[in-house]
Amino acid sequence: MQRRAFSVLFASALSAFVAGAARAQAWPNRPVRFILSQAAGSGPDNVARVLAEPMQRALGQAIVIDNKPGGQNVIGAQAAARATPDGYTFYFATAAALVSNAYLVKSLPYDPLKDFAPVSFIGSSPFCLVVAAAAPSKELADFVGQARAMPNTISIATEGAKTFGGITARLLNARAGLQAKLVAYSAVGAALQDVLGGHADAALVDIASAAQLVRQGRLRMLAVTSPKRVVGWEAVPALAEVFAGFDMVGWLALVAPAGTPPSLIERLNEATTLALADKETASRIQAIGPHLDSIALSSTQLRQFLRAEHERWARIASDIGLLPE
Repeated sequence: MQRRAFSVLFASALSAFVAGAARAQAWPNRPVRFILSQAAGSGPDNVARVLAEPMQRALGQAIVIDNKPGGQNVIGAQAAARATPDGYTFYFATAAALVSNAYLVKSLPYDPLKDFAPVSFIGSSPFCLVVAAAAPSKELADFVGQARAMPNTISIATEGAKTFGGITARLLNARAGLQAKLVAYSAVGAALQDVLGGHADAALVDIASAAQLVRQGRLRMLAVTSPKRVVGWEAVPALAEVFAGFDMVGWLALVAPAGTPPSLIERLNEATTLALADKETASRIQAIGPHLDSIALSSTQLRQFLRAEHERWARIASDIGLLPE
């Protein structure tokens, strides 16, 4: 009887294993969903749609972009964290959703590290310090000198106090010993318009948002926030060249709800890596924003990167007295 019971259990387990393997091999057999925390037409949305095209060909299924903007990335991130971990829902996430929100939002309704399984790194996106073309500051040193000489007078516009630009502006004040006025706007476009109109002295925004105005000669880019100069903008110094260790870079990554089968995660990682290596795709991403610097990371390497980013943000929060609200 015991031997027969064991045989039945073994057969059931084997059947379940075979069925699971078959499902994994058949994946995907229906459309795959990418949740985004940003609206249609935003930078991350545009990148996701370009990247989805070659990935769809590799997977043999459509990729549906599901925009869930608002709530400082919380709405989209929470929806992705609660999604069924069956390999049909993934989260096209920003650094804000996966890292900085942990230091900005009190009682965050998801755990950035525990609720997601890393899939692929997509690319990095430095910010930049810009002034109007007619501004007296021709170089970074001019702006810093002016801000130091006129405390609480020179203003820096950002798209929000709790955004990457807003936090970067606070960090610049701390590292450079400035007392610039930090002015939060509801959108990056409004911040740049006030710089153009002379109502704000400078702005700290993502490069993609400022690029066209810089190329038109209406804005002047004084510095980038990455550790090194940015490809395509080699004439613009990095803040780290003057203020050692300065590093504030946004990025995009693809993650899955925790519990998603590792085999499916690796297959999506492979599809993402192939898509990023495609020259036409890379060119189109560069056209969206030449600040994107795509590199291939395994899911394990991405997990290590995320942990390192949390450690770095903990130091940043301590340096500028950042408290979640």
